Amino acid sequence: MPRKKQVRSEDTKRDILAAAGRLFAERGYDAVTMREIAKEAGCSHTAIYIYFEDKEALLHQLSMPPLLELRQKIGEVLEKEKPEQALTRLSRLVIRFCLENRNMYRVFFEVKSVRVDETSPDMEINRIRNGLFAQLMQAVRNHTGYGEGSERLLACSRIYFYMLRGIVGTYQYSEETADELMERLEDTFDEAFEALLRGLLQKK
Repeated sequence: MPRKKQVRSEDTKRDILAAAGRLFAERGYDAVTMREIAKEAGCSHTAIYIYFEDKEALLHQLSMPPLLELRQKIGEVLEKEKPEQALTRLSRLVIRFCLENRNMYRVFFEVKSVRVDETSPDMEINRIRNGLFAQLMQAVRNHTGYGEGSERLLACSRIYFYMLRGIVGTYQYSEETADELMERLEDTFDEAFEALLRGLLQKK
């Protein structure tokens, strides 16, 4: 009997997370209430608090696993690849990640976010987000030679990130899968970043 209760509990938790993800993606984090998430998940508006303290807890549960996995993959690239190859691999990883999660990537990266140069954010999710940006900045630094901690390195990393987000935003509503888009356009993405880096280096 306890076993069945535990299984039901895990099922309910998954249903709540799935409902929150759908509603956040459709209407935005701020517009959705816990009561609406409970209704979408098929549980009472009081029962939802047994599993999640508030929307922030839901945000963490939804976002942390994929962001941590992305951080690990980027870390492996930075460790194994040469600087000129690492930035290209990193870019492809981030674009693919966002295209595979195109309904949720803005929730993962933007909701309750802080400045990327904030060194000690209060929320754990923002420490992960800023850690991801630090990885991007490391790759840009290794490729360009801009000094660690310099304003120029921060500016160039932000510009590079704008390019990443622009590419992803262009195909957010595409009917093509992430695999199809990457197969068709990966070379174009690489060329775009190569042109951007040439421009950044010319200003050095």
